[in-house]
Amino acid sequence: MKIKQTGQYVYIPTIMKRRAEKPYIGLYILFLMVSMGLVSLPACSSAVTVGEESGGGVVVYVDASRKHGLIAARSDIKGHSSGCHEGFFTWSDAQAACRNYVSCDYHDWILPSKEQLNLLYLHKHVLERFPFSYNYYWSSTADSAGHVWVQGFGAGFQVRNFKTNSNRVRAVRFF
Repeated sequence: MKIKQTGQYVYIPTIMKRRAEKPYIGLYILFLMVSMGLVSLPACSSAVTVGEESGGGVVVYVDASRKHGLIAARSDIKGHSSGCHEGFFTWSDAQAACRNYVSCDYHDWILPSKEQLNLLYLHKHVLERFPFSYNYYWSSTADSAGHVWVQGFGAGFQVRNFKTNSNRVRAVRFF
């Protein structure tokens, strides 16, 4: 950069004067921008809401901390138990199907408990893009040696069912 000298005055371009007079302003602005970015990123990434697609499924419950909750799979598990129609499983096959289910590289899916399944029924409106059938769905909650609780997605009833019967399966996972 050239500096002009005319008479008694030295001409320094305006930009150079500002930088020379207050060099700390640029550093302060840079520090402020970086600080704001570091503070806001974790807050955005951990806040999920009911109905949001996240973690390989759809969020159906978020606790008070807004960091933990329950995610339901987007669809019923594909496949079937031997001798059953497509999409229908015996209870033991339903558990195995959930353990083997993978969505968006998440491998920690489980068969929902009776309470979790009822939560899915109560929040089925957030899953309307990924609807349940009007059939019964298995829970992981056993009632006796031969019975397990199931959830109806038509009228919302929970009833006991024989483990050897066939019902639909919707996996869930925690976050």
